[in-house]
Amino acid sequence: MVVLATKLYVEGDARERALDSLRSQVDNDVGDLDVEYDIGVRHDDFPTVTLEGPDEVAARNVLAETWGEITEGFEDGETYVGTLESWDDDGFVVDAGEDVLVPADELGLGPGSPAQIRERFGLVQHVPLRFTYGETPELADVEQDRLYDWTRGTGRLNVNSATRGEVRATVNRAGHAQDIVTVERLGLLEQSVVCREGTDPPGLLAAVGEYLPSELLAVVP
Repeated sequence: MVVLATKLYVEGDARERALDSLRSQVDNDVGDLDVEYDIGVRHDDFPTVTLEGPDEVAARNVLAETWGEITEGFEDGETYVGTLESWDDDGFVVDAGEDVLVPADELGLGPGSPAQIRERFGLVQHVPLRFTYGETPELADVEQDRLYDWTRGTGRLNVNSATRGEVRATVNRAGHAQDIVTVERLGLLEQSVVCREGTDPPGLLAAVGEYLPSELLAVVP
């Protein structure tokens, strides 16, 4: 079984749509392998994929690489993935099967309080983040590099509580399809709308926000 490092925290019809999206994506990931799979959701909202068949080891590796994997326990110096649970002046709390505090001094994302850093880099709640475990956990170097790259681009609008398909449809409905390059999947329900050059991310946020019951944060280059 693989526990995917993304959360399914919406309810009702939105939950069923999210599960359908997850099944489709898992099928894209491992559908060509000789394996049967069953998808569930743990009590803490992390999805599980139970695998059986000749290619189950390969399928597990593909899913762990694509989504990140929630593991039992941590080893010093190793990098893991969790989801952004909360933040305060002490730092970011990342849920990786258990809460891990990445202290403010170990975020490596420049000046400001954790709340200010979260806003600046568009880190919506539940977005997957990689951290390096140790006596004092740190935001992983590869994660820092990814987030800095966001601020050097053409701007982004990050969204939670919606599938990639739902975000695409909302951008189209708001009449802004021509203003974006693509919608990147950050997690099952966390997406990053990549703006075209010349598009104003806060303006895009204002235009699509009324259609999405989500947290939206703009990344301004």
